[in-house]
Amino acid sequence: MSRPLTKQDLHNLAMNIVGKDLESKGYEFIAVNSQLKRNPQFVCIDKNNTRYFVIVKVGSISEFAIAFDVIWMETFKNHARINNAKVIFAGVGIGSKEDKTRYPNLNEDYLLQYEGFQFLDIELN
Repeated sequence: MSRPLTKQDLHNLAMNIVGKDLESKGYEFIAVNSQLKRNPQFVCIDKNNTRYFVIVKVGSISEFAIAFDVIWMETFKNHARINNAKVIFAGVGIGSKEDKTRYPNLNEDYLLQYEGFQFLDIELN
């Protein structure tokens, strides 16, 4: 019998999905942080040497896109401004094939809700 995925397992799975997408689009990784609640998960640069802070958030599959906390994100965007970086948010929904409202077990097929990158404006409002 397989065990349920932990929060760290789900986070790592989401990071793998986003990391492969970043790689396929030509981003080069400077740093990777897979610890829960430590942001950003990826620091990378594009072909023009522009620095990006990438935040990955995993959630349950739903009719809506995975969202971020707007107030917290304003604080994080300030951190990016100070470090001359742009911000990318990547929400990843993961669900069991049997019941999309629950997370899958280890080594079990899963459903994926991933709509790609969301580039966030870091300028002051």
